[in-house]
Amino acid sequence: MILITTPTGQIGRQVLDNILDSAEAIRVIARDPSRLAPRVRERVEVVPGSHNDPDVLTEALAGADCVFWVVPPDPGAASVEGHCLSFTQPLCEAITSQGVQRVVGVSTLGRGVAKNAGQISAALAMDELIEKTGVSYRALEMPGFMENMLRQIEPIKSQGVFFLPMSGDRRLPACATRDIAAVAAELLLDDSWSGQGGVPILGPEDLSADDMAQIMSEVLERPVRFQQVPGEAYKATLMRHGMSEAWAQGMIDMTTEVDRGIYNTQPRTPQSTTPTSFRQWCEDVLKPAFSQSS
Repeated sequence: MILITTPTGQIGRQVLDNILDSAEAIRVIARDPSRLAPRVRERVEVVPGSHNDPDVLTEALAGADCVFWVVPPDPGAASVEGHCLSFTQPLCEAITSQGVQRVVGVSTLGRGVAKNAGQISAALAMDELIEKTGVSYRALEMPGFMENMLRQIEPIKSQGVFFLPMSGDRRLPACATRDIAAVAAELLLDDSWSGQGGVPILGPEDLSADDMAQIMSEVLERPVRFQQVPGEAYKATLMRHGMSEAWAQGMIDMTTEVDRGIYNTQPRTPQSTTPTSFRQWCEDVLKPAFSQSS
């Protein structure tokens, strides 16, 4: 039995789609089961509720061999790490009580080098808690998602610019969520692995924000440029859009550490290099979303 959390989320939905035609029994935790596609509801067992609820987790993990684990973001949270651990602590209790064998978790790059890194530090604290249970664990270690660029469609469309509080020439790995989902699905369907470790997912290349702007200009057939903004100004913008001060500060702390190079400390290998290029992602995802945006 495989348990999927966040089955309607950005990554969980794609993981579920990748394993749906397998012979494995599948269970999902869904806060709103009506959001699941009819094909999914016909195929899987659904436990309604939130996966930070101990009772829901205990029910959902009963008889489960492997879990796909995601802590969903909450931009309104009063504490970044507090939010992450409010999900992870009940998971760890249920892992132990229900005898789960393997967990595949969405985590981050930065282990061993990140300090005071906001959402990155919270994800690493999650890994540490899960590993303390002794369960076999694979932490999917990612840089920023290419899909994060979708948040910048409005300024790209209206001003031809996107903004971040980091250097325009810092080359970094970036990955597409479909590649994360493919790696996760492979692990979930493989019952031969054990022990604990990280699985880096680095995309096919390192690109700077300036490089991305050039690629977007070519794909969208209009000029796009990158503009670095001061951290405090970026934080104020996030808070104006409804983000809590704690979550916004976490984003600034995370970006500061990334700009210092913590994503560049993981050596690229054939195993960590995933196929979707930023150009291909722009063609497949950004361009259609750009055309459909008002």
